[in-house]
Amino acid sequence: MEDTPIWPTVDRLRGWLDEASTRPAEQELLLRMLKLSEEVGEVAEAVVGATGQNPRKGRTHTWQDVESELCDVILTAMVALRTLTPEAERVFTAHLGKVATRALGRNG
Repeated sequence: MEDTPIWPTVDRLRGWLDEASTRPAEQELLLRMLKLSEEVGEVAEAVVGATGQNPRKGRTHTWQDVESELCDVILTAMVALRTLTPEAERVFTAHLGKVATRALGRNG
């Protein structure tokens, strides 16, 4: 699935989640936002495990696990953004442009 189109896939995932949900739309949106915290926690857990920070547990994760967890954070944020607005791709692209201009200058 290397050629998986990003935003159409995000839209399909959002639809799949919507179909499975039995909650009101507003509650589902809030829970998708909160899901980000869970995913960020999993990144932290993977980093601790990859570095062996917890001497009782030792090395429990790899840096590839960290990569995977970071991807989960990105995907969860994209689905949450798409749940918030049908214009998620436009909103994200515009925001990326602003950040790039601010950080990298006009020639970003």
